Amino acid sequence: MRKKVTIVGSGNVGATAAHWISAKELADVVLIDIVEGVPQGKALDLLEAMPIEKRDSHVVGTNDYGDTANSDIVVITAGIPRKPGMSRDDLLNTNYKIMQDVVGKVVANSPNCILIVVSNPLDAMAQAAYKISKFNRERVIGMAGVLDSARFRTFIAEDLKVSVENVTAFVLGGHGDTMVPLARYSTVAGIPITELMDKATLDRLVQRTRDGGAEIVKYLKTGSAYYAPSAAVCEMVEAILKDKKKILPCAAYLEGEYGIKGLYVGVPCKLGAKGLEQIIEIKLTAEEQAALQKSADSVKELVAVIGA
Repeated sequence: MRKKVTIVGSGNVGATAAHWISAKELADVVLIDIVEGVPQGKALDLLEAMPIEKRDSHVVGTNDYGDTANSDIVVITAGIPRKPGMSRDDLLNTNYKIMQDVVGKVVANSPNCILIVVSNPLDAMAQAAYKISKFNRERVIGMAGVLDSARFRTFIAEDLKVSVENVTAFVLGGHGDTMVPLARYSTVAGIPITELMDKATLDRLVQRTRDGGAEIVKYLKTGSAYYAPSAAVCEMVEAILKDKKKILPCAAYLEGEYGIKGLYVGVPCKLGAKGLEQIIEIKLTAEEQAALQKSADSVKELVAVIGA
């Protein structure tokens, strides 16, 4: 019996995640949305691509949570983007209400699933999903670090004119301006990037990584990134469904690791069949630890607004 992945929200990120997951034949996919017709249309279109891709993944679109029952993984992309004139607190409170509704219905239909949260502001929404679901922390994971690290790897590979396959990179902390790209742990074919580029170049790439989402929004004007975020979701889904024990940077609920307690923050995580199977603690310099703490403090502020 094939695995089942539900994706809540059939906008660009959700629909493209369905595309990656079904094209890799990782699972059958249920695309659910409150808008009638959109998940059904996108799912049918994707299903009709499967014979061409030579994949037997089944894809269905629905507005009924009953169709999502017994999902192995549920990816939550639902939420609204920040609109002109909208305060951060307004956005937070609106998306928190959406999260309460969605998570309640997901848990009722798939009590044993693993949740991957993509909705923004990411770290606060992951924390909300964790509190609402009452799942253990191993089953509620936020997607941010995989995306941020992929952006960092892209820029490193471009600058050094090397294959992206040679580049590993780690980005910790919250998803946003306070993220912490770790240059010391980023390598090209095992060689630390600090040996391959000067500090000015490195600083420029780190800043571009932090601004990665905003750079795309600036180009698109009316939308935001979705190819890379959905590919990041797919990598996490694959690591869990195939029990790969893959170490990826994800937002996880910390219980004292890195000196942080009771908050979702991006750290290296081992993902396998149980979800989050281990948080890897790496030694940080005083400067890196301070940057991670600053990132955690900004998450704490957001969480305080919604009381999660």
